[in-house]
Amino acid sequence: MEKTDTLPRDAQSILELAARSMFDLFANASEGMLLVDRQGKVVWINEQYKRFLPALGFERVEDFVGHPVASVVQNTQMHHVIESGKPILIDLLSNRAGTFGVSRIPLRDSSGEVIGALGIVLFDHPETNLQPLITKFAALQRELDDARRELASQRSGQRQAKYTFASFVGASPAVVEVKRLARRAAQSSSTVLLLGETGTGKELLAHAIHAVSARATKPFVSVNIAAVPDTLLEAEFFGVAPGAYTGAERKGRDGKLKLADGGTLFLDEIGDMPLGLQSKLLRALQEGEFEPLGSNQLMRFDAKVIAATSRDLGRLVREGKFREDLYYRLNVLPIRVPPLRERRADIPALAEALGEDIALRSGLPQPELTADAMDLLSAQVWRGNVRELRNVLEQAAMLGDSHRIDRAQIEKVLRETGIEQLEPVLTEGTQQACASTPIRPLAEQVAQLERTAIAAAMTASGGNKVAAAKLLGISRATLYGRLDSAVR
Repeated sequence: MEKTDTLPRDAQSILELAARSMFDLFANASEGMLLVDRQGKVVWINEQYKRFLPALGFERVEDFVGHPVASVVQNTQMHHVIESGKPILIDLLSNRAGTFGVSRIPLRDSSGEVIGALGIVLFDHPETNLQPLITKFAALQRELDDARRELASQRSGQRQAKYTFASFVGASPAVVEVKRLARRAAQSSSTVLLLGETGTGKELLAHAIHAVSARATKPFVSVNIAAVPDTLLEAEFFGVAPGAYTGAERKGRDGKLKLADGGTLFLDEIGDMPLGLQSKLLRALQEGEFEPLGSNQLMRFDAKVIAATSRDLGRLVREGKFREDLYYRLNVLPIRVPPLRERRADIPALAEALGEDIALRSGLPQPELTADAMDLLSAQVWRGNVRELRNVLEQAAMLGDSHRIDRAQIEKVLRETGIEQLEPVLTEGTQQACASTPIRPLAEQVAQLERTAIAAAMTASGGNKVAAAKLLGISRATLYGRLDSAVR
């Protein structure tokens, strides 16, 4: 702390005491603290911060302390604070360990020179602490994105992305990680493979990736393979030359590959593609060229490919229903989109966003859910994920006499939709029964959860260990070690 000679000695002592007290307060009350020197090297972390090290990929403190902060903490801004000398009083930091509310403060010597910086983890559950602010910001961001897309569409007359990352509502760790991976994928020209159950938002995420890529001003062209008859798929992809066959258009017709040239081609439900067409698509993707039906002329195209499927491509390959070479061509940057039951904390924000859209489309007031109705929604399995949630909310809004929706209305819609048994609410009796159930040691429960997560990642990545490690946010060496210990 800089000395002030004009202050009386007592006042100077109080300031120094206050500085020490504030440091001790943050060190003990915060979720974690770290210090870096003027070169940006980590020189100290407190006890609370040490719990983040395994998630960041470090087993020992000495593997973390003593290294440049930019190399051990993903997405850190500490070096910018040192360079600028300006604090960042509150910010959201997302990395392998999760999403956190943080403060970054420059430290100065008696002459006023920056000698380092202090990083403070204020809280580690922003979806809880900042939910009202996040919800409001997301709504404003969606409105801004809608206006920008409409303006861009009017100017260009091209096929444009309809959604951005703000449209992918949620602040849970699972959603933050998906957005992080998707933003990284947008900066690459490699093929992206979106994996996830139906209704999880894979198409929305594909639009968002295109919207932040270098191709954002170029066309976004999508093909829902499951919705096009097999006999028409080849013409849909490659186009038709003039007069190629009886009944063909005299001027011919461009296929989706041609329309997507320079932009992004989204192949939805790629797992439903017929085997005969898979080899032709593979050649087109590898060579960057194709022949329209009825033509001998090669046409060049350059498009970023995003594929999506709700099916297990690895299993289809083993069953001989999907070409192995095409699978490896597509499975370059796999991203698993989590089902709604794995991010239940996002359901209130999703319900609000969906309610806004339902009101906008129907002209009715925005539905308001009571607390017990929201609890009931949060308890469901949601096999249809966000799409099913929207359907239930829309039915409840349309069938109700008021914009206020209570538990009874939600329960009625759920039963009529075909859900035979609702998730039970714990009563005093069931709580006592749970209390009498033997509790396994925490280490055993954590180990079981880790094995389940690794198995799910290996399945989602089709057995690709490098991709599985990326999905889990751990190093390959750590994954190999976990796999080795699992088979011992």
